[in-house]
Amino acid sequence: MELHSEGIRINHKTVQKLMKGMGLRGTTQKKRHYYSFHGRVGEVAPNVIDRKFKTDAPCRKWTTDVTQVCIHNRITYLSPILDMYNGEIVSYTISRSPNLEMVMNMLNKGLKKHPDTNGLIMHSDQGWHYQHPLYQKMLKDHGIIQSMSRKGTCLDNAIMENFFGIMKNELLYLRKWDSIEQFERALRAYIRYYNNERIKLRLNGMSPVQYRAQHQ
Repeated sequence: MELHSEGIRINHKTVQKLMKGMGLRGTTQKKRHYYSFHGRVGEVAPNVIDRKFKTDAPCRKWTTDVTQVCIHNRITYLSPILDMYNGEIVSYTISRSPNLEMVMNMLNKGLKKHPDTNGLIMHSDQGWHYQHPLYQKMLKDHGIIQSMSRKGTCLDNAIMENFFGIMKNELLYLRKWDSIEQFERALRAYIRYYNNERIKLRLNGMSPVQYRAQHQ
């Protein structure tokens, strides 16, 4: 589809044959998961999303989670909000500590970008950040309905897990990093690329931003 958008008419089977002849293939690596504390520190919301990830308009269903990356024994954390409509990363924070400030800053950025959130559903796991009274109050103050996965069921937030897997396979695992700072700079650039340039088959060969612009 990328070649088609550049005016090159070619069959997908031909592309597959050429890739095989050139020794090109996708790469996957074992994932390193971040496990947040999932005990009770506040209110646990019902699973409103219930794996119904599809929506016909932006800012109707958002999801969030935290993933960690370890380079040379130093850890950085990525906390993004993803719009289920087109897979766009609405906002994110990168932090050296998985604290509440990381999540609150992420939410603040998302709300500044999209202030009209009345009736929006925000989905997450049962991590302590999302049970915190300050986080939950901010959601309520903006008319946002909170939704949480069932305990220990990662498939309930499969759409965010999919983004983390793509990012790590396309960025983290493809090279050796000299420092955590180098990776963080590349991660910011990757998220810009992911939103604006990286095409998706389910978006008819458009990037998330292109798809949103065309359908609005």
